Amino acid sequence: MRNFSWKYFALTGDVEAFMLYKEIEEQAAGADASSSEEDGEAAVETDSAL
Repeated sequence: MRNFSWKYFALTGDVEAFMLYKEIEEQAAGADASSSEEDGEAAVETDSAL
């Protein structure tokens, strides 16, 4: 779904498709961070607004 929303955004410039892409990306990043914590690694939070 992530790839589809990016390709749709790239072709059409639809802002809602980009927002969907970013939401899916953030959820995936959150899932990666929680799995890292379960493996005993420290999760590093980054501020993407900078």
